[in-house]
Amino acid sequence: MPREIITDDGDRVLVDDPSYVSYYSPIARVVWTILGIINALLAIRFILRLFGANPGAGFVNFMYSITAPLVAWFTGSIRATSVGTGIIEWSTLLAIAVYWIIAWIITRLVTMSRPVARY
Repeated sequence: MPREIITDDGDRVLVDDPSYVSYYSPIARVVWTILGIINALLAIRFILRLFGANPGAGFVNFMYSITAPLVAWFTGSIRATSVGTGIIEWSTLLAIAVYWIIAWIITRLVTMSRPVARY
């Protein structure tokens, strides 16, 4: 079944070639969904640390324990900055960026073997 795609020039073209793969392939969608979940958890951790949340509170402790393995590789790479009662945890921001780059590389590797149709 032909699909309508939009070329880089903005033209609409019908393509009847099964070798085309979308940026929105199932594998890419799974990778971006997993990245979204990981980065949401890390963003919550960053905000809790920034506002100096009580680590003895159940939710805060739960969030720190879930995200600890995700930031373990980056802990100590950049020193945290104290801001009043909170902490700017730069290693968490670094983790968010690195995980985004890894997800981008995975989706590019998945889609690089075939021409990409943007539709």
